[in-house]
Amino acid sequence: MLAVTDAPPEGPPEDPRDALIREQAVRIAALEAVVADLREQLAAAQRAGSRNSGNSSMPPSSDDLPGRKLPRKQRRAAERAEKKRRGKQPGSPGAAMRWEVPDRTEDHFPGGACSCGRDLVDAEDLGVTRSFQQEEIPAAPAERVQHDLHEAKCACGRVHAAPRPAGVPDAALSIGPRLRALAVYLVVFQHVPVERCRHLIADVTGAVVSEGFIHSCLARAASLAADVVALIRALITASPVAGFDETTLRSGPAGEKKYVHGAFTEQYSAFWLGSRSLDSMQDAGILPDFAGIVVSDRYQNYFHPRWEHIAGNQACLAHLLRDYEDCAETYPGAVWPVQAQRALRGLIRAWHAAREQGLDAIPAGARKPLEHEFRHAVLAGLASVPRVPGPKNSTKQKPGRELLEFCRDRRSDVLLFTEDTGVWPTNNISERGVRPTKTQQKISGRLASDDVTQDRLDIRSYIDTARKHGKNAMDVLHDLMLGRPWRPPAPALSP
Repeated sequence: MLAVTDAPPEGPPEDPRDALIREQAVRIAALEAVVADLREQLAAAQRAGSRNSGNSSMPPSSDDLPGRKLPRKQRRAAERAEKKRRGKQPGSPGAAMRWEVPDRTEDHFPGGACSCGRDLVDAEDLGVTRSFQQEEIPAAPAERVQHDLHEAKCACGRVHAAPRPAGVPDAALSIGPRLRALAVYLVVFQHVPVERCRHLIADVTGAVVSEGFIHSCLARAASLAADVVALIRALITASPVAGFDETTLRSGPAGEKKYVHGAFTEQYSAFWLGSRSLDSMQDAGILPDFAGIVVSDRYQNYFHPRWEHIAGNQACLAHLLRDYEDCAETYPGAVWPVQAQRALRGLIRAWHAAREQGLDAIPAGARKPLEHEFRHAVLAGLASVPRVPGPKNSTKQKPGRELLEFCRDRRSDVLLFTEDTGVWPTNNISERGVRPTKTQQKISGRLASDDVTQDRLDIRSYIDTARKHGKNAMDVLHDLMLGRPWRPPAPALSP
């Protein structure tokens, strides 16, 4: 019998294979974790690589980047283009030249000597044998104009001096308003970098200007347009419907990212530089007092309660259609993304038809079946894409889940346009408005100064608004440099 203090007998020695199995189990678990992480990274990379202008908010200019898959609409267009013959297609508008009354006629006579030895200068003119018309532009060399201000003495003895003409500063030497307007036009409207603008002006007009001169033109144009830009913002604030959008821009010191915000109506455009924060939107001065309908994408700041005066929101259906296209590609075979797209496109067509007929809203007979189809598509999507449990702000959801929740919880913000044909179903007007900013960035790169960038944006507000009123960009810039800026007319009051 063992004593109480005696140690228990030792068992059989451990099989070395058991330790090896435990070690392999640990390694397998670690490898499985690595594989799961790599799978997530691969899925994220594949998803990022599949983004294009047809299923996300990426610009169309990024569709042809290496490794990108073209949107389905563009792929189909490319397939149709392969079957077409080259050149003008049947039914498309042509641009054929026509014989017109000439602005100027030049007569050309045969020269030299006849085989008989006589000079053809003395030959008899038998009239025109053939005529050729050619479209041409005259050379536009810069001319130096000297303005001499005369004095005149009245019979009463008083002496009167002629005033300086508009656009002529109080300096012995200066550059005229049209050349200044051209510099601003090239830089702001045609996105020509400053150095290339200087070369272009020299090559086309012969005028030698400096980069500093071009920058001074931008500053002067922005200063002269300041009151007009303030008026434009006030007119947008008073509008019943306005679209809002923003896009990134490299401005200021390297490493900083700014945002260009835009507010647009069918008659006005306004731009300002800031961050993507509520305070930046507040400082722009439109949304705080805006009392109309905000048309925008699903960015949460446009739906913030800080904008207490707005009458409502309309989510851009173009963005929603792209998001549902993403869902259709993410969940192949699913019916609800196609169903939602079909219903939204049908509602857009019904809106256009109702507006063309002068109706205030889409007729119920056309609207209700499409709304019913859209609602059931959203419910089907919510059932097939369950929410991932966890905190709302930190838990990443499956593709399409937040889109579906938005369409369910903010259904009135998605379908507001169906009840009022004065509200646009898409925010395309805003996307077209901010797109030139990206063109500018691709051409010129980073803009060094935020102040100069805002000057460019103010000039753009002036030009875009004028063009929406049918004005020529060069003409309104010339008027601006003469100190008599074009001003948008007050909108007609509805009865």
